[in-house]
Amino acid sequence: MTRLAVVLLLNLALVAGLVVAGLSAHSVAVLAAGGDYLADAAAIAVSLLAIALARRPPTGRRPGGHPHATAYAALLNVSLLLAVVIIVAAAAIHRLAAGTGQVHGLPMLIASGVAALAMLGGGLILRADEDSENDSEGDRANMRAALLDTLADSAAAGGVAVTGAIILAAPALTWLDPAVALAIAAVIGYHALKLIRDVLAALRDGPHPDPPPAAQ
Repeated sequence: MTRLAVVLLLNLALVAGLVVAGLSAHSVAVLAAGGDYLADAAAIAVSLLAIALARRPPTGRRPGGHPHATAYAALLNVSLLLAVVIIVAAAAIHRLAAGTGQVHGLPMLIASGVAALAMLGGGLILRADEDSENDSEGDRANMRAALLDTLADSAAAGGVAVTGAIILAAPALTWLDPAVALAIAAVIGYHALKLIRDVLAALRDGPHPDPPPAAQ
């Protein structure tokens, strides 16, 4: 959990950096990457909360513990993911329809390249903690999911960095910026739909908590 918290702080720092870089570069793709990182930061925070709840011992009010804590946490994450998809897609479509204007490729390249390398480092941190013998199977599943999301974020930021390099070399290709933002929104939306499917399956097939005792 400690390394998961480190990656959470890394995500939050990168969100701030990407938002500043996206605004200065007039790049909706960089802002989309920042939105993706914000959603992942929320997912990690919710996962940490879910792990803490799942480790709580049963009580008189909750004799079954918190068997669905992770599933409900994931539903909260899905809501944030879908909000990010809508905002990014709307901004990208507006840019494509109204014209992209000037997009600065150098800030895109630098900020996204740094973000890609940082998230790759975050993936290595999580990989070192993935198979900890002290964690439960649920904890390891959360760690694997966070690892995959972190590596996917690194790849997405790398794609934005490449787009920045292309725009830097060919300024007329500024339409690539909203196009890449739409691609990022589509990837986020795909993961959100997949997560909804997995959560519904977990709630349907998973253990059901014992009903509360009847009032005397």
